[in-house]
Amino acid sequence: MKLELVSPGKTRAAYLAEGINDYCRRLSHYVEFKIHLLKEKKGRKSARQQKLAESRQLLAQTTKSSLLVALDLHGVQLSSQELAARISAWEMKGYGTVSFIIGGPLGLSQEALEKADLKISFSRMTFTHEMARLILLEQLYRAYTIKAGTKYHK
Repeated sequence: MKLELVSPGKTRAAYLAEGINDYCRRLSHYVEFKIHLLKEKKGRKSARQQKLAESRQLLAQTTKSSLLVALDLHGVQLSSQELAARISAWEMKGYGTVSFIIGGPLGLSQEALEKADLKISFSRMTFTHEMARLILLEQLYRAYTIKAGTKYHK
């Protein structure tokens, strides 16, 4: 199984970029993983139109036959062990790719959320999309170490 993350904008903060790169490297020991960072949609459109355009661009970059997981404030909250179990179940079901999408500052459009096979939330708190990328990567790495039985997860 392969994993991909699709999100708008580059990571501006050096400390976040360093963490993202570190967890990408660590994760690559367990699974094939790609990040697609797209140019942020900016312009004179309304917030709703901007969110829709950005979400469509994100969806267009995902692998078409993949299981789609959207990060959303109203999604289900999973423990690290539950995420590891989900990943194992997806592997057993034979999914070729799992695509994670993170919206920009405005979030994901309703259209994107309706297309998602699963919506997950890290917390009821709001994080920047740059921080969400780092948190997701750390949790994916943690899930794979749980599955492998290593001591990273305590």
